[in-house]
Amino acid sequence: MPVVIREIHAAPSKTALNEEWFVVENTGDRAFSTAGCTLGVARGRSARPSQVGTLDPGFTLAPGERVRVHTGVPGKKSQGTIPPEAEGVRNYHLFLGGLIPLTAGVVLVLTLRQHELARATHDPTQPLGVVAE
Repeated sequence: MPVVIREIHAAPSKTALNEEWFVVENTGDRAFSTAGCTLGVARGRSARPSQVGTLDPGFTLAPGERVRVHTGVPGKKSQGTIPPEAEGVRNYHLFLGGLIPLTAGVVLVLTLRQHELARATHDPTQPLGVVAE
């Protein structure tokens, strides 16, 4: 599948939901819709992920495009500062009620109808927060 989790950023505090995010990239040659995709979290590579949210309505990723997926609600200033959209990187919000939380070794899994699309392990010591595969 051409969808890849490129970057993971943990929140600096328990209330900074808008500062907890991950970046999804479409490495394929066709547009991809994330409508209905679910986000799961596992503690370790072989553990079964627990669903934490659904990308609803989702977004469409053009070939080569990246989207930064935030845990929080964009209108809540109490949830921290949202990084500005940069060229090639848009923001999308999950509107979750709490942090995931992204500690070392946590695995993010993006699925669509039980089919795994992307998986990445968080490593805060790496520049992009992802274990090199």
